[in-house]
Amino acid sequence: MGKNKKRIGTDGGGELSSNPFGALNLGDLPSGPATPAQPAKVTPAPKTNKDRGRLDVRREKSGRGGKTVTVVSGWKGISIDEKQSLAKSIQKRCGVGGAVKNGNIEIQGDKRDEAKEALESAGFRVVFTGG
Repeated sequence: MGKNKKRIGTDGGGELSSNPFGALNLGDLPSGPATPAQPAKVTPAPKTNKDRGRLDVRREKSGRGGKTVTVVSGWKGISIDEKQSLAKSIQKRCGVGGAVKNGNIEIQGDKRDEAKEALESAGFRVVFTGG
């Protein structure tokens, strides 16, 4: 790099002092807002149902070839689509697989605590059942 480099000053003078938009024809466009912008109305977040019902969370091993499964049961008035979305969120939170079978959510492994956190954040009252 040579020392004879041409530099552009930042003091506002020099080659860039002309208005690049000066030659534009604005026509009938207004020059700017006539009144200050109104702040956007903030709508409150919809209230979530804090007590959507009691759910039983239990750990099962019998009849599963020695594999441990966390089962969430006790659903009342909940659609299958909502159960599937809740199952997916629990699976993501726990980092494991799972499914909705016979109206219950089954999560692979002993993930009762993580399932409880996810379900309580959705507004359910969670109770551990079994041993």
